Amino acid sequence: MDKIKEYESAILDILMEYVQIKYANIEGGNQLIADKEQHHYQIVTLGWQGEHYVHDCPLHFDIINGKVWVQQNMTEWDVGEMLEARGVPRTDIVAGFLPPALRMYTEYANN
Repeated sequence: MDKIKEYESAILDILMEYVQIKYANIEGGNQLIADKEQHHYQIVTLGWQGEHYVHDCPLHFDIINGKVWVQQNMTEWDVGEMLEARGVPRTDIVAGFLPPALRMYTEYANN
């Protein structure tokens, strides 16, 4: 399996785990959206919380130039560690949600 397919598999494994979460306060649930050709992967939460419509993106990953970019993580999960446990090295994980000047202070790649 090539590197991109391995990284895609790691991302989808994490997202499949998250999509199973059921919310007590939201009538609705999570949807997994995967664009395997352009390498975009995310969870979208859709539903109703009382009279308020919920449409959120708690997790979003991209594969850009052979690296996994964590574009959004609004969960308590340490997705960097989860990716590492699935074989993605720190040098190939980018905290895309951080400004470029701050990425050098993380344990992960700058870009």
